[in-house]
Amino acid sequence: MASSSSYNSPCAACKFLRRKCMPGCIFAPYFPPEEPQKFANVHKIFGASNVTKLLNELLPHQREDAVNSLAYEAEARVRDPVYGCVGSISFLQRQVQRLQKELDAANADLIRYACSEIPTALPAPPGTSSIQQMAPRHRPGDQFNRRMGNEGGFYQPSDDI
Repeated sequence: MASSSSYNSPCAACKFLRRKCMPGCIFAPYFPPEEPQKFANVHKIFGASNVTKLLNELLPHQREDAVNSLAYEAEARVRDPVYGCVGSISFLQRQVQRLQKELDAANADLIRYACSEIPTALPAPPGTSSIQQMAPRHRPGDQFNRRMGNEGGFYQPSDDI
């Protein structure tokens, strides 16, 4: 990015610090004059001297990401002085967990719905009827039904056929 000193307007950092913005100003590419609050937050949280040291230690292609991270953390610290961006991250993690539980519940409902559409009777093994499969094996009162000649309460074909 071009230095804002070429436009006779100091960068937000130099303006905030009330100093002349020199052509090689390390802040100029990252703190344009249109965003004064960005530098004000970074300065309030980290200090201009620390930011200068940090930017001088980084390679030029890493500086923009570093400034964006500093600006994000500084803004989060201004909003929430105790937790900063960790508070936002925790909130988002709880929201993801809640939404994951909702998704799991919706998937379980979907599976229950899909399973209710599938016929529950299994195919009968060869030589048996589906009615024989569905009849319960032992029920209370079976002895009474056998004595009365009514096993299971419905017709069951004999195996002789």
